[in-house]
Amino acid sequence: MNIFSLDRTLRLRIAVAFVNRFLDAMITTFMAVYLAQRWGAAGAGLLLFAVVTLGAGGMFVGGHLSDTRGRRPTLLLAEAVAAASFALMALGHAGTGGTLLVYLGYLIGKLASSVGLPANDAMIVDITTPENRTDVYTINYWATNLALAGGSLLGGFLYNGHFTLLLAVAAAATGAVLLSTALWIPESRPEEAARASGDSPLRVFVSGYYAVARDGVFLRFVCAAALGLTLEFQLANYIGVRLSADFPSQALLHIGSLSPHVDGVQMLGLLRSENTILVVLLALFSGTFFKRMPDPLRLYTGIVLFTAGYMVLAVSNRGWVLLIAGAVFTIGELMNVPVKQALLANMIPSTARPKYMAVYNLSIRVAQMLASLCITLAAWTGPWGMFVLYGAVGLTIVLLYRSVLSARSSPEALVN
Repeated sequence: MNIFSLDRTLRLRIAVAFVNRFLDAMITTFMAVYLAQRWGAAGAGLLLFAVVTLGAGGMFVGGHLSDTRGRRPTLLLAEAVAAASFALMALGHAGTGGTLLVYLGYLIGKLASSVGLPANDAMIVDITTPENRTDVYTINYWATNLALAGGSLLGGFLYNGHFTLLLAVAAAATGAVLLSTALWIPESRPEEAARASGDSPLRVFVSGYYAVARDGVFLRFVCAAALGLTLEFQLANYIGVRLSADFPSQALLHIGSLSPHVDGVQMLGLLRSENTILVVLLALFSGTFFKRMPDPLRLYTGIVLFTAGYMVLAVSNRGWVLLIAGAVFTIGELMNVPVKQALLANMIPSTARPKYMAVYNLSIRVAQMLASLCITLAAWTGPWGMFVLYGAVGLTIVLLYRSVLSARSSPEALVN
């Protein structure tokens, strides 16, 4: 699919999501370093935990507001607060208020982005169709990875000595996003969702999320997504720790008399770069590559390849084997991610899309916690124990998605 063939509103939402993720990668990647330099590693950990916790609550609030007040007002509120928070951080880092003001601005900004996330996700579902969702999510996935790569790269170059400039640029860019939403983004909330919000706010809030909690098929989908993300986050957790400690320095190439060596940390950087580069180069063509493959087969095959790649990363210390495994899990990722996102969009009711998206996005928080626990678990199991664990997780993911697809093909099974 050509991005220029999409509806204008959809193109704008993808562009806005690109800008937001670019800014998030440009700033958030280095906030742990910033806070640790000023308040120590332990203090930084507690402060970032508060950000994550408040953000989880913000998604619930954002899901409720998007359903009851509309997608557009929620986005305008979130983007206005986010722009102000970046400006606050810039003032703090420039000397007016210091580190505390920078942290408060960051806390408020992450809360605002969490409030706006369900509205943005629901709007994309509102303005797509079951026929074009896989292609749309493929384009969005490509744009997301390009934004993360570009934002991290720019932030890395400008963090030391130009952090105030980074924050000022983020404030101006978020202000431009706010202006584009105000001028060109129409409301997309379905009429039936608007009619469904005529009760008291507290009753709508509680009953809405209670209905989501009773949707057993959706909760199985969320569990599968959380386990998939737990595997994905291993690269930054257990696998990263293992490579830094156990990977022997070795030459990957021999160019004449030159044999540049890489250590474990550099190998981790190569794997992350390989993943990003392959996604950016191949994502837009993956729809053509896998066009003739039925979505269920594409989903299952992608999960198997994704899992197999991580299983190899858990145990191997040979550089080229690791790079091949990285290519394998990236191809698996390209195969299954757009299908999963389209399946999610197709299975949630139009009257409660933001609430469902808010609950779904909690899978990220759960996965982050599980991935960090794997570092401790690996101290007991060793690499081969993690190899077996990753395989078991992959099998569980396949079984959960098979259960979800079976339930969707059987209407009576959807009533839980």
